[in-house]
Amino acid sequence: MTESVSQPAAEPHREGMAAAVPLAALSTAQLTRTRTLVGAWAKISILQYFIAEAVVIAAWAGPTAYSRRFNVISDLGAEYCGVYSGRAVCSPLHRLMDASFIVQGLAMIIGAVLLSSVLFRVAGKPGLPGLPPVRGWPVAVRALIGVSGLGTIVVGLVPEDTISSLHYAGAVLFFIAGGLSLVVLGWNWRRRRLISAFLLLCGVVSLISTVVFALVPGIEVGTVERLMAYPITIGLSVVGMVMARGCQQARASVREHALA
Repeated sequence: MTESVSQPAAEPHREGMAAAVPLAALSTAQLTRTRTLVGAWAKISILQYFIAEAVVIAAWAGPTAYSRRFNVISDLGAEYCGVYSGRAVCSPLHRLMDASFIVQGLAMIIGAVLLSSVLFRVAGKPGLPGLPPVRGWPVAVRALIGVSGLGTIVVGLVPEDTISSLHYAGAVLFFIAGGLSLVVLGWNWRRRRLISAFLLLCGVVSLISTVVFALVPGIEVGTVERLMAYPITIGLSVVGMVMARGCQQARASVREHALA
């Protein structure tokens, strides 16, 4: 008799505790501080790459016009004028392109460091329901984005016509780690965010194009390389927007709970 009376009384208490746990976790995750938004918008800043690329292409001084179909992106950052890997290369604004690579890589690393694992889960499930169990995928995504950013920095610091082996090693890190980060994130956000399908698509297109670039001779190298790089740049920028929006929603929910 005692058990039947005490159980209903305890149930609301347990429900209240379950609702309070996510809010407490969000507060301790520093959602009310600037660092989460800085990390999110750092991803968006990599869009500067497209502006830099257009400016450097416009200044191209090679004997033939730069072709997005047949010239690779790294040609824009080549330090010297001449023939490289069978392509006539001359990029007067190569320093701008290399600086753009470095800025993009730094933005990716900043985002990977500053975005907390809790925020990844909150952004993936808006509206502040209970937080899902802690798993390793947010850490994996952050690590992959950081490695990809490091590869991009190497690409900018070491142009293709200086130490080519190191340049290509950096490019491989960017393409593989960047594509995998989008696949892992998109897969773990499935059924939570409609954008997950777009992120998965970006990651898969980039990874498949990387394999094609490495194994299929006689292809349009500029076209395929852009199918490798652009989805990563665009996909991670979208992740930044989703993160920023998720952070704002979570902070609003925390405030509402505090006022209730």
